[in-house]
Amino acid sequence: MTNPLNIARLPRPFDPALGEETRATLPGVTGDHARLIAGAGGTSPYLKGLITREAAWLEAALDDPEAAAAAVLEECRELAPDQLKAGLRQAKRRVALITALADLAGAWPLEQVTGLLTDFAGLACDLALKAEIAALIRRGKLPGQGPEDVAEAAGLTVLAMGKMGAHELNYSSDIDLICLFDETRYGLDEYQEARASLIRATRNMAALLSDKTADGYVFRTDLRLRPDPSVTPVCISMAAAETYYESLGRTWERAAYIKARPCAGDLVAGERFLQTLRPFVWRRHLDFAAIQDAHDMRLRIRANKGTGGPIVVPGHDMKLGRGGIREIEFFTQTRQLIAGGRDPDLRLRGTVEGLAALAGKGWVEPEIARELTDHYRAHREVEHRIQMIHDAQTHRMPATEDGIERIACLMGMSQQELRNQVADRLARVHALTEDFFAPDAVPEPEAEEEAAEGLDTSIMARWPGYPALRSQRAQHIFDRLKPDLLARMAHTAKPEETLLAFDGFLSGLPAGVQVFSLFEANPQLIDLLIDIAGTSHALAQYLSRNSSVFDAVIGGAFFSDWPGEAALRAELEARLAAETDYETQLDAARRWMKEWRFRIGVHLLRGLIPADRAGGQYAELAGAVIAAVTPLVIRQFAAKHGTPPGRGAAVLGMGSLGARRLNANSDLDLIVIYDPQEAEMSDGPRPLAVRPYYARLTQALVTALSAPMAEGRLYEVDMRLRPSGSQGPVATSWASFTHYQRQEAWSWEHLALTRARVVAGDAELGRDIEAFRREIVGGPHDRAGLIADVAEMRERIAAAKVPAGLWDAKTGAGRMLDLELVAQTGALLSGSATRDVASGLKGAVAVNWLSAEAALVLERAYELCWSVNTAARLISSDGIRDEVLGEGAAAFLCRATGSETLDGLRQRLAHGYERAAAVIDAAMVGERDDDGVPGAGDDSISKGSAA
Repeated sequence: MTNPLNIARLPRPFDPALGEETRATLPGVTGDHARLIAGAGGTSPYLKGLITREAAWLEAALDDPEAAAAAVLEECRELAPDQLKAGLRQAKRRVALITALADLAGAWPLEQVTGLLTDFAGLACDLALKAEIAALIRRGKLPGQGPEDVAEAAGLTVLAMGKMGAHELNYSSDIDLICLFDETRYGLDEYQEARASLIRATRNMAALLSDKTADGYVFRTDLRLRPDPSVTPVCISMAAAETYYESLGRTWERAAYIKARPCAGDLVAGERFLQTLRPFVWRRHLDFAAIQDAHDMRLRIRANKGTGGPIVVPGHDMKLGRGGIREIEFFTQTRQLIAGGRDPDLRLRGTVEGLAALAGKGWVEPEIARELTDHYRAHREVEHRIQMIHDAQTHRMPATEDGIERIACLMGMSQQELRNQVADRLARVHALTEDFFAPDAVPEPEAEEEAAEGLDTSIMARWPGYPALRSQRAQHIFDRLKPDLLARMAHTAKPEETLLAFDGFLSGLPAGVQVFSLFEANPQLIDLLIDIAGTSHALAQYLSRNSSVFDAVIGGAFFSDWPGEAALRAELEARLAAETDYETQLDAARRWMKEWRFRIGVHLLRGLIPADRAGGQYAELAGAVIAAVTPLVIRQFAAKHGTPPGRGAAVLGMGSLGARRLNANSDLDLIVIYDPQEAEMSDGPRPLAVRPYYARLTQALVTALSAPMAEGRLYEVDMRLRPSGSQGPVATSWASFTHYQRQEAWSWEHLALTRARVVAGDAELGRDIEAFRREIVGGPHDRAGLIADVAEMRERIAAAKVPAGLWDAKTGAGRMLDLELVAQTGALLSGSATRDVASGLKGAVAVNWLSAEAALVLERAYELCWSVNTAARLISSDGIRDEVLGEGAAAFLCRATGSETLDGLRQRLAHGYERAAAVIDAAMVGERDDDGVPGAGDDSISKGSAA
């Protein structure tokens, strides 16, 4: 069964007489197929020669071109070593011929045309290389390698680069290759001999492919993309290449490796090498500095190749000129470099596939991606017609009328139509891509002076000495940003205050190129930075040390709805699963957590969420981190000491973590409970008795969460709420925990259980712990004794911790800790298993310890205290003081608490503390006013207290 070449369009002959002459060589071909032969042979001297030489084969090939092409590749695989030179050249003629005719006829799309050319190139490389390797092994020139190693080319891999790597070879392309060998296959005493032999094999492979003979050539071969080609041999070890890229690799080399693909030799070793280069090619953070690098490359290419002139069709370079193929490739690859480190879905080799992926992820507008794809396909067709004329590796439109007419003939259109179409497409591509790249000009000094009017120039004068501005490149980008930055500061409520805050951010920034490039490409981030700098000193300081978290604003659904703890855990687990090294996983967890914590802070700062919701989100984030990191720690520990004996361990979140209310700077109160059952020892290579096993496992978990690493720390961890406090073991057995809680625990320890929550570990043990917690909380409890104990605790806390001032909403009578203590007491007295303050206060009402009115007073007081404390922790990790409270921070405090003015908020706080303390004092001694609420006529809390 045949599948004849489908004719969708036809070229016309530039020279009809030559067309008829070519047609006559295939007398059995008629109709549109004959007209196709006449058009191709009558316009392209190269195609006429191929048709004449391969006429007998071509006549049959037109009946089923795809089968004919597949047969050519299969025949190549059967070639004997001494037949390769002639056999591959004949195959090249046939592949070039059937590809050209299918392309001219519109029978095959661009991907099929370039795909066949690429597949043949890869096969030719593989056959030529393995023939050389086999010869070396037969002569004993590759120590330690035998005939069975030919299949892997004795560890030598050929990386296809550029268009070959992306399966996009053009019609008359050379092939860019990097040849590397796996040095681990050879001993130290074998290395030099093997290296010399593999270099010889690489040279011979390249010569077999590129030497011109009477039969033609296979492919022009370029080996200059390897590391430092002026001083390195044509084949180097993978270790040497990896060292080069890690220490000296440049942005253009990163871009080149987007398309890199093992195509011949040891494919497995090639893939392994590309995996080792992944951190070099795909940076962890959004890499907007690549835009400037790409722009600089474009300018250098234009200067070196003379392609920087205006768009004029005659003589225009369709690849390197303005609006050409390279512009679309740079546009695509640069965006892939920017975001591909964070999103593996963008790590695609093909230009068309890359544009589609970028559009799907929101990095390119879909209509722009579609238009650039259309222009890219059209440009490639024109490029192929240019190369079909004489099989020349050129991308320039002919400069003469006759030359352009030949291209128009192969395109099947008039010359004027071709000129118009090419000019329009070049201009449109230039318009779509040029603005993406960083501008080269620095604003005039007058623009900066105008923007800086009214600001303290002495502050700006010290900026050039900051680490972020040490490099000329950073200074150049910052100079372009400066007028816009200063203008935005000048329009804030307190410009001098904002300038000082920005100065603090800039001074703490260790490097500037990436951050400034990020701002230049995304000006909306400048507004966010100015907002943060003018409001939250703590967040601005944090940003200066962790500027990569800006990535989250533009690299994902930053302003989408909160996903919830389960979704967060799944996302982090997937992120960790992508890494193999334990420390790399812990650093990945730190980066991920910082981005989400930054998101919560920004949402709170901008009024997108209230303080209570922020507290819940901070807690869910911490829960997700603990739940995802704990299994990592267990696996790492188990590798040495065996799997956890018995049922394993569970992690209990206490305090604010258990109650799902954390702030930006909260530490984590944790208890680890384990159940060894009947086990006495672990079963690993270095077994441990159960008690030291779980003690050391707990220490490993605390280290994983709290140790400072390259990406900082996750959380501070406090284990003092465990049984017997800091004097007891860091991990508690299930039997000891239950016995202690039933027989020895103090009242405060039962109070603490009202807020406890299992956050990680063995699910069955976790369910048992929760059931036991409910049993303990459910009582019975000695009411009088418990209230007396709580009263004594309040006195001791008051003696030990004095409030730092009005803005310290946490410590002191009638403030957060005091209110939480009352709520926990209410939960314990009522046997309520719920963990929040409001439910605990309702429990106090249910047992008639508080009146409903008193509980409402305390609940509203707590809401106000929580809002103030949460906002204050975001403003400054050290707390806030009136003398350093800026206007932006004051406005944020008012917005977070629903207060109209800062003075009004001060009054609400002072009256709220006083009234809540009076309610609690009365409850402790059983004294109430007639209506059950001390000072019931005072409505200072109720006004606006729902905020």
